[in-house]
Amino acid sequence: MHTASTDLDDVAWAARAYAQDVMKAIVADRYGSPDVLAFEDRPVPRAGRTDILVEVMATSVTTAEWRMRAGDFGGGMALLGRLLMGITKPRQRTTGREFAGRVVEVGADVTRFSVGDDVFGTTSGANAEVIAVPQGSVVTTMPRGLSYAEAVSLPFGAITALSFLEDRAKVRAGERVLVIGASGGVGVYLVQVARALGAEVTGVCSGANAELVRTLGATHTVDYRTVDIASLPGPFDVVVDTVGKSSFRAFEPMLSPKGRHVFIEGGIRELLQAVTTRFGSGPRVISGVALDDLAGLERVRARVEAGQLRPVIGRRFPMAEVIDAHRLVEARHKQGAVVLDFPGALSAVA
Repeated sequence: MHTASTDLDDVAWAARAYAQDVMKAIVADRYGSPDVLAFEDRPVPRAGRTDILVEVMATSVTTAEWRMRAGDFGGGMALLGRLLMGITKPRQRTTGREFAGRVVEVGADVTRFSVGDDVFGTTSGANAEVIAVPQGSVVTTMPRGLSYAEAVSLPFGAITALSFLEDRAKVRAGERVLVIGASGGVGVYLVQVARALGAEVTGVCSGANAELVRTLGATHTVDYRTVDIASLPGPFDVVVDTVGKSSFRAFEPMLSPKGRHVFIEGGIRELLQAVTTRFGSGPRVISGVALDDLAGLERVRARVEAGQLRPVIGRRFPMAEVIDAHRLVEARHKQGAVVLDFPGALSAVA
């Protein structure tokens, strides 16, 4: 990991930011398979008065990322998804949301960051070698001791896990939590957050991933290929589904009287159930979207530095192999995060 720069280093980094005029970005001009992804040369951006210029060292490919690339929003959400992201083609051509990198320039009015800071966060169009990011957006300094790849593996999964388990389901110590998809990009953080909150965790995953899930804090693991998950003995206080393999009707009998069925990838049905069960006395449904926000990112950093969360990387690909990375994520059998390592274009300038 890079450490903070000296004043001379700062001057050198600022010079390098202007020594290279062209960079590469990953774009998609239409919805479709991973083959729609392409590389585009474009000018290196400049920092506005309240922006930081970040040399991107790593980004990630998440479930949300492949769905936006494919225009496949699932669960009856196709129309809403297209309205938000673009009806016939992506409104945002440059792909990617999570990034980790180094600040190479700051705007005149920037107060939160300095040249040489290692930062991570989320922004639209993160898949470019250099990006301009407003200082007030979802970006903060990286947790101490992490590499760029480790830092970029955190935002999507960890913010989602904290939002759904701590804020919405309000998991308490001693409760029993079942995580379906426990070894995936969100599941690995759900297991860790639930354990940090004092819950007893059962993780549903393949047998090959059981050991990983146990090291993250699960007391029990279940192989979904050999066990009917809906027949597991309850009661569970919280059932979290990250992969859309459960339904409230089928799983309600295994929930405790005040149980919560949490759908990370819920559709219209789950959103309606969340409304209809909210005011009842029995188990209820929790669904929706975990929005990226700075407070959530800061909370993730604090949990990492407190030893309550650790990054989980399943595969790393060089930037040039982004298509292969998307294919792996779309197959839905990955462990943890899928990371793209960027070449550090400005760093390579002599």
